[in-house]
Amino acid sequence: MATTTSKGLMNLALKAAGSSSINWYPGHMATAMRDIKERVKVVDLIIEVRDARRWSEYFEACKQDHVFVNAHSKESVKNMVRQVRTSLSEAIRKEQTLLTMVVGIPNVGKSVITNSVHRIARYNISVQEKLKKAEVGPLPGVTQQISAFKIGHTPSIYLLDTPGVLVPNISNIETGLKLALTGAFKDSVVGQERLARYLLGLLNSRRSSFHVKWKAEAEAKAFIEDPVAQLKFKKRQHQSDFKTEVRGVIASTLLDFVGNVEDEHDMEVLVDTQMKELRKLFQIPEEAGDTGWTKVSSKLLNLYRIGKLGAYTWDIVPEVAAQ
Repeated sequence: MATTTSKGLMNLALKAAGSSSINWYPGHMATAMRDIKERVKVVDLIIEVRDARRWSEYFEACKQDHVFVNAHSKESVKNMVRQVRTSLSEAIRKEQTLLTMVVGIPNVGKSVITNSVHRIARYNISVQEKLKKAEVGPLPGVTQQISAFKIGHTPSIYLLDTPGVLVPNISNIETGLKLALTGAFKDSVVGQERLARYLLGLLNSRRSSFHVKWKAEAEAKAFIEDPVAQLKFKKRQHQSDFKTEVRGVIASTLLDFVGNVEDEHDMEVLVDTQMKELRKLFQIPEEAGDTGWTKVSSKLLNLYRIGKLGAYTWDIVPEVAAQ
């Protein structure tokens, strides 16, 4: 995959970042990092949670231990627990109490995994107290302090759930913006409208893949002629019609666009058009003024984050030098 960024997309990134520097590393994150560094001195195993679906070959080439897990799948989580016990096998023979720590960036799913592991572990160990749950939510910063959950007995094994942290300095603007799109920061750090415009720029830069996904849905809907089949299709598609229309607006404006998305001015014109068309689709009246654009942006970002615009990975997987 190419590592260069088009001028059109970079222009949107710079405008999204604004003229003033963005504080990617708020005070509570610095406090969390200090707490993690203090606790890590007594931790036996660290589990870093990543959304890394395309990184399997890279991890294997680097001989880095890893396990792919779906926190909502019981069997998947059980497999992860087995991997944890395997990694701790030597320490299990020597120690009476072991600590594992879950770390990762904000909003990556650490607390969801912690809850799933704790819930499954309770069936295998004798625990009398009420089920303890790590607080979870769609916004970053829900976990404010380190919490311990018992996941093993003989020896006792505890899982430490930690607040999300990032590196203190993010020098690359696009890296910061892509993290913001995932919800690693509160939208107010960048601004919803600027972030939504950058998202549209990213989608436009993936012209072929976005078009193919939208076109397949549109054609499937258009070519069903049998009335009975049409009725069944409509029932099945009822919940997805709106997201299909949103994707259709973005894709159709891109397909009709005669400019060059590599050009700064042209990309901005295209994104302006898409924002206006989405505002019409979302039925946000002109009377709402500038706050209407915030509503458009909020709806678009939410659809993206819950996967309604499709599955996209913005990471560029590093190349591993031949051994």
